[in-house]
Amino acid sequence: MMKSIVLIGMPGCGKSTIGEMIAEKIAMTFIDVDVYIRESTKRTIIELFENGEDAFRDIEAKATEELSEKNPAVIATGGGVIKRYENIINLKKTGIIIYINRPIENIVADIDVVARPLLAKDPSQLYKLLEERCDLYRKYCDHEVMNTGSIDDIVNNIIEIHTRIKNDILKEE
Repeated sequence: MMKSIVLIGMPGCGKSTIGEMIAEKIAMTFIDVDVYIRESTKRTIIELFENGEDAFRDIEAKATEELSEKNPAVIATGGGVIKRYENIINLKKTGIIIYINRPIENIVADIDVVARPLLAKDPSQLYKLLEERCDLYRKYCDHEVMNTGSIDDIVNNIIEIHTRIKNDILKEE
């Protein structure tokens, strides 16, 4: 059975860019959870956060549950998806979870904080988010990939991991 590739990691670690490239290279559908949420609610992430983070996380949990039931895809999650264990359970049902670990200095150097509700008022919040989430990313992922080399190398590394797992599943069947 083909598994989805689920990308987790800090805001600005490259999940969407890397996910799109992987999907194109292996001919899978690409789904960005934040875009999926915007399209299904007809509201921006910033607007959804106006009702509080918990309200947004409820919507995100519903979206991850729906996406876990779809055909295999490359899924780029929001950075906080790991804050609710139910999201991880749903995403692991049909997916391989890859933690894209990018050094915080690299994220800070080029992240667009305007579109990110938890960072818009105070970009230094990124360090607090990393401290709060880093252990969860590592705990919940099936594989960790460092985003320090070329983007092509990272994409190829994730594709190799996916292919190896797919081949192991086929051997078991």
